[in-house]
Amino acid sequence: SITIRLLQTLHWNEIFCFQLGKNGVQLMKISKIISVTVLVLACAIQLGWAQGIEVPERADGEGQYERLVLRGGYIIDGTGSPAYGPADIVIENDRITQIKVVGTPGRPIDPSGRPTEGDREIDIGGKYILPGFVDVHSHIHSLNSGQNVPPEYIFKLQLSHGITTIRDVGSRAPDSRIVDFKRRSERNEITAPRIIAFPVLGNVNTVKAARKRVREIKANGADGIKFLGSPKEVLWAALDEAQKIGLETTMHHSQTDVTHANVLTTSEHGLDSMEHWYGLPEALFEDRLIQDYPSDYIYTNEMDRFGEAGRLWRQAAEPGSEKWNEVMEILLERDFAINPTFTIYLASRDLMRMSRAVWHDEYTMPALWDFYRPSPIAHGSYWFYWTTQHEVDWKENFRLWMQFINEYKNRGGKVGVGSDTGYIYSLYGFGYIQEFELLQEAGFHPLEVIRSATLIGAEELQMDDQIGSLEVGKKADLVIVDENPLHNFKVLYGTGAIKLNEETGNVERVGGVRWTIKDGIVYDAFQLRADVRDMVRASKIERGMSLDRPLSISNVP
Repeated sequence: SITIRLLQTLHWNEIFCFQLGKNGVQLMKISKIISVTVLVLACAIQLGWAQGIEVPERADGEGQYERLVLRGGYIIDGTGSPAYGPADIVIENDRITQIKVVGTPGRPIDPSGRPTEGDREIDIGGKYILPGFVDVHSHIHSLNSGQNVPPEYIFKLQLSHGITTIRDVGSRAPDSRIVDFKRRSERNEITAPRIIAFPVLGNVNTVKAARKRVREIKANGADGIKFLGSPKEVLWAALDEAQKIGLETTMHHSQTDVTHANVLTTSEHGLDSMEHWYGLPEALFEDRLIQDYPSDYIYTNEMDRFGEAGRLWRQAAEPGSEKWNEVMEILLERDFAINPTFTIYLASRDLMRMSRAVWHDEYTMPALWDFYRPSPIAHGSYWFYWTTQHEVDWKENFRLWMQFINEYKNRGGKVGVGSDTGYIYSLYGFGYIQEFELLQEAGFHPLEVIRSATLIGAEELQMDDQIGSLEVGKKADLVIVDENPLHNFKVLYGTGAIKLNEETGNVERVGGVRWTIKDGIVYDAFQLRADVRDMVRASKIERGMSLDRPLSISNVP
């Protein structure tokens, strides 16, 4: 919008083009220019974009404080330990410096035994406080991507759901964009979670180019690398190079390459973790090497791709079989992490539930809704004629997939919480909390879910010495909610949960994260969500849309 306003003030009939090169700003003349002012402003726009003007300077949050004291909350510390408290937490600048149990539930607290006063205090009596959540599979889309949403919208939805750290696993942009967001977030110059940058390898076709690209990603300031599909020699070379230079790795195993790159072969070559589930059932095949594709299957037809994906797990080895156990034991020995992202496939087993989720009307941008609608060209918009049989197949797919994931966790395997939101009717922030519910459905105890969302996520990112649990000395990344999330994860949704008020007899909506604290900065999650609702309303008004009419799944507005 800044660019548009600037350009609207100018008048010209000939254009210059600027390119930011390794040797600085290079001017490429296309034709003569009328005004030098245009040159200066165009250059300023280009430089401003490169420096991150895409996200405004932070105007949200309070702090850091020399001494912030949170009084009287119940702590769920992320380690798997049950809740305890009431307790006071002292935060100095961006660090937790004291955690003290100050009484017993339901009894008056003796003030003489409490930590001394801070320059900011928050009464969280009766509320629950958790470590900041880690989303290990996120994408920071932009206004010129298919989703057409500003990063500010994404970040506010994430923070308002307690997500204080995200791992961006490849967005359609140069490495510099994500690394710039990462650095600005580190300095708390923008309202955003902490960002861990994992650019994609990209389209490289030779061993030399693969090694060069991996080194480039490291030099650009990224933390790791995400792989998709690549020829065998290229992939092995890239994984080898990443190990040599200390880049962490994860992979979405492309179904077009799983004959040579399933989780057994990639983990053997040093891959640290996997996203989704592609490559895992293929490693469990006993009576075939290749999935049972219909003869008219076309991978780039997403109805084919996702329809047949829903029939894949039943082609794998049965739970508890020798092959099932063999694959699991190998992955456990290699300390391999699995990030299932159940939530992004939820519409495949229940399209109506996802497309009519209660949050869409107030929180989903119209441009993002357009992207969700059935389309033969938009990724994840494969609802041309989704059938009852598709959903039945996907329910069985989930059952087997969840059984493997739960058993992997039970045997000591790392299972992270990732969302991959922005596709398939899954909304930023909300989709992440859905993953909690799906992990519980898979068999995780709520404390195990929280542990995966906090400490395990931090371990995957090799940041567990800094974040992931509520411990003295760690970063002050915290989530505060009025209700008990262990009893009902729905209270973490921005739309809250329905609950009967026993005193009034009225049915109310309760919950929603109250405060998110990142690096000791206190964000009012209610206000962040209000900001998002304002963005959505403004976009609807701009389009001439009714604020009362529900969004339509059809392509007719």
